[in-house]
Amino acid sequence: MEDIRRLISDQAGFIISHQLPSGAIPWYRGGITDPWDHVECAIALDLAGQHDEAAQAYRWLRDIQNTDGSWYSTYLDGRAQDLVRDSNYISYVATGVWYHYLFTRDPDFLRAMWPMAERGIEFVLGLQQPTGEIYWSRGSNGRAWPGAILCGSCCIWQSIRNGIKAAESLGLQKPGWHAASEKLVRAVREHPELFDKFGEDDQHFATTWFYPVLAGVIQGEVARRHILRRWADFVVDGWGCKCVSSAPWVTVAETCELIMSLCLIGEVGRAKMLLEWILKLRDASGGFKTGIRLPEQLIWPEEKNAWTSAGVIMAASAQAYVGG
Repeated sequence: MEDIRRLISDQAGFIISHQLPSGAIPWYRGGITDPWDHVECAIALDLAGQHDEAAQAYRWLRDIQNTDGSWYSTYLDGRAQDLVRDSNYISYVATGVWYHYLFTRDPDFLRAMWPMAERGIEFVLGLQQPTGEIYWSRGSNGRAWPGAILCGSCCIWQSIRNGIKAAESLGLQKPGWHAASEKLVRAVREHPELFDKFGEDDQHFATTWFYPVLAGVIQGEVARRHILRRWADFVVDGWGCKCVSSAPWVTVAETCELIMSLCLIGEVGRAKMLLEWILKLRDASGGFKTGIRLPEQLIWPEEKNAWTSAGVIMAASAQAYVGG
């Protein structure tokens, strides 16, 4: 397999080539930017050592944050498009800010970005229910959508925990955040009936399968058994992970997230195998194809997304870290 450092460097270059002067990182040239994938790209840039570009990505988020602490779901040329405010998208900014600090140890950055991250987490906690789950979103009319999504909730839990770490590094205490995170993780682990109750996972998404492991909600041997139990439902030999179990569409992003999950549970051999498989979906332009429909081997969609390259950087970095 090609040198991992070269792979990471090339994908970082692909992401940077899409970053706008404002700092926004759209999916592709002329495409939308959403806060979650934007943060994913910024984290990947930090992993690749491109800290200035990552910092600029967070400054863009700070500049466009709504006064209530939220962000809209999508932006195009700096203008909001989808006015839904997604709790997972919003909380993930705290994860990105914390990771940037871990990479750079820049206290000035953390102090400057803390108010943004704090307001975002507070907005999200305003969607938490007495039973612990956090509703998915608040619409443009201000009303909460009355349901929680499992995979997003796992990511939100991780983001709250990272927000707590950022606060503690600044000498701040967030007991309310601690309590909220405990309520949320208890709901995820013990009350699955609270999630996806409106059929959000009817197609059986791969993210619902592996996100409890990727976010650290379940760990150790329990996590390992959880992943292996449904391996055959999602993994196509020689290609990677399907986006949904019911459709023969293998995607690079889901495969990369599965690779990271495997690294967390010590399944390094499987992780290395999956990374080798997805290299065949690298495009001549330097990026990666989003996915492939099998058995026809039909590439779809045509666009090469910056966030797909971000996933590759994260997966390659995780494998390198565990020694695969």
